[in-house]
Amino acid sequence: MQPVHLVLLPGMDGTEVLLLPLLRNLPDWLRPTVVTYAIEGRNGYDDLLPKVLLAIDALPECVVLGWSFSGPLALRAANQRRDRVRAVILCATFARAPQAWMRPWRALLQTPIVGTMRFLRRLPLWLGRPPDDPLRRDKAILWRRVPARTLAARARAIAAVDAREDLRRCVQPILYLAASDDAVVPPANLDEVRREQPTVQVATIVGNHFALYANPEAATQAIVTFVRDNNAPPPNDH
Repeated sequence: MQPVHLVLLPGMDGTEVLLLPLLRNLPDWLRPTVVTYAIEGRNGYDDLLPKVLLAIDALPECVVLGWSFSGPLALRAANQRRDRVRAVILCATFARAPQAWMRPWRALLQTPIVGTMRFLRRLPLWLGRPPDDPLRRDKAILWRRVPARTLAARARAIAAVDAREDLRRCVQPILYLAASDDAVVPPANLDEVRREQPTVQVATIVGNHFALYANPEAATQAIVTFVRDNNAPPPNDH
C-alpha cells in the first residue's frame, strides 16, 4: 500500500490527547498529521479554518478526518482544497448543532455555564473510575490544558454552524464513522448528514461519543477499509 497522509482534526478540546490511542493503532502506511487549535483567541470555525488549510497545503494529497466539533471544518476544507483532499471521514459529528436546544440558547453558552456543565460531566469519571483509568487521566490533562472560556467559544460556534451546503457540495467520498451509543451527537445527526449527501458511507463502532478514543482498533479498521477502497486521485472541480 502506498503511503497516504491522514489529517486529523480533533474534537472540542482541540488537542491531540484523545487521538493518541488511534494514532498508536494506525498502520505505517497511514501517515498522520494532527492539527491542534489555539487555546487563546478566537475559536470560531472561520478562525480555525486557516490552520487546517495550512496543514493540508503542506501535503501533496490527504484524507481529512474531522471528529465531533471538527466535522464542519473537515467539510469546508475539503471543498476549498479539492485538488489535495482525496476523501473525508466524519466521526461522531454533525452538519448543524447536534442537539436542537443549542441553537436558540447559543447566547447562554458562556464560560460560567459551560464550566459548570464541564464539571458535572466530569463527576462520573471521578466517582466511577479508578485514578489510573486512561480516560480519567486524559480528561484531567485536558482540564488543565483547555480553559472553560475556550470550550465556551467553541460551543457557541457549534450552536451557530450550518454545514449542510458544504455537505451538498462535497465531491469527495465521505465516510461517517458513528458510535453505537452516542448521547452527545444522537443518531438524528447522521440522518441529516445522509439527507444532505446520500452518497455518504457509514460504519458504526461500539461505544459512546468517545468511541474513537476508547475503541481505537475498530475505528482503525473502519478507517483503513475506507481509505483502501477510495485510494483514487482527488476529484477536480468539475
